[in-house]
Amino acid sequence: MSRIIVAGAGAFGTALALAIERPLTLTARNMGAMIATRRSPRLPDVELPDHIALDPAPRIGPDDILLLAIPMQALSGYLEGLVGTPKAAIACCKGIELDTARGPTDVLAGALDCPSAILTGPSFATDISQGKPTALTLACADPEMGAALQQALSSDTLRLYLSDDPTGAELGGALKNVIAIACGICMGAGLGESARAALMTRGMAETNRLALKLGASPETLQGLSGFGDLALTCTSPQSRNYSFGFALGAGTTPPEGKTVEGRATAQATLKLAAKHGVDMPVTNVVAGLVSGQITMPQALDALLSRPLKSEQED
Repeated sequence: MSRIIVAGAGAFGTALALAIERPLTLTARNMGAMIATRRSPRLPDVELPDHIALDPAPRIGPDDILLLAIPMQALSGYLEGLVGTPKAAIACCKGIELDTARGPTDVLAGALDCPSAILTGPSFATDISQGKPTALTLACADPEMGAALQQALSSDTLRLYLSDDPTGAELGGALKNVIAIACGICMGAGLGESARAALMTRGMAETNRLALKLGASPETLQGLSGFGDLALTCTSPQSRNYSFGFALGAGTTPPEGKTVEGRATAQATLKLAAKHGVDMPVTNVVAGLVSGQITMPQALDALLSRPLKSEQED
């Protein structure tokens, strides 16, 4: 049986380790306090059970399954320092690399000589860690490896649905963060639920335009890693991206010390959109707001002054 190693002991990595419900190793830098207390600073109410080994520097072997719960913008740097090659590597992050506009599976393919996959979908770490039922997409271009990973990682509370479309799965997971920031801004500014629904719908439309241009399947965007993740992230204050946007819209200081992947993803997405000739007005406005290049009134004017056209038009 393959050994499972979860790299990244933040809230999501720790929650995954808890949900998989079989012996595994959780690893991270500077985890001395976690080893001493068997508790995570990100999930302090949860004591780690004995079947989770804590090791700051495990040796990666050819039979290991490596889950990388590393923030997207830090993934390349982490892989540069990785010693050993696993049997398979699974990205458990959402976003697009700012410098290269690559998605998680492309980053893995460029750094590791092994099959890669992405685990994504509608989930909050607190729900997973408390044993609440969660369904995610496991997308792998190799169907046989994907099926093996699905069997190895699924549990009573963590249900994994298999996909052979990593491109669609990772774009759905990445771009919903941008839309969630937009929805948070909308609600923080007091624009109302109707405006949020419009932003979610039009944001999903531009996500589809880019994803299909890059070869994704439309069915993927309608599933857990697309519509499902969008619905969760755009409507809950548990979402870091939504909460960040809400603070911007309300004119308050956004929470500090939390990764907000949508900020960099908005900038990286515009590079992809320009390269492929895709119009993405919601993403463009979010990128301008988070970078301080436009103001809230300018953002609203940019969206509301767009030409009237058919809903089916690009």
